[in-house]
Amino acid sequence: MKHDEEKLYYSISEVAEMTDVKPYVLRFWEKEFPLLRPKKNRGGNRTYQKREIALVSRIKNLLYEQGYTIEGARQKLSDTVGEVRRDDKMVELLSQVKRELMELERLLSNGKDDGVR
Repeated sequence: MKHDEEKLYYSISEVAEMTDVKPYVLRFWEKEFPLLRPKKNRGGNRTYQKREIALVSRIKNLLYEQGYTIEGARQKLSDTVGEVRRDDKMVELLSQVKRELMELERLLSNGKDDGVR
């Protein structure tokens, strides 16, 4: 089955086919991995987005290729999420510093134009 690159939501059967993971395994993983929580549509069917599909692939890699237990994979994913949050905080802090430096540069430039040093 060919999937549209611009598609926002995928059914559990589409995700199962894309990741080569059976639907019942995906449903089991939803119970075992708190990060894997696809939304449900009005009909109650799971709707996976690209981030959930990427997470399924990551879980599959940890369990099947790297040999982690479910608990070990859960911990590894939790550590990764912590790293991402720290990175996000660092980006925000750097953005704030950049804004403050630009404002300082603007103030200093205005002072030079007025002959003030």
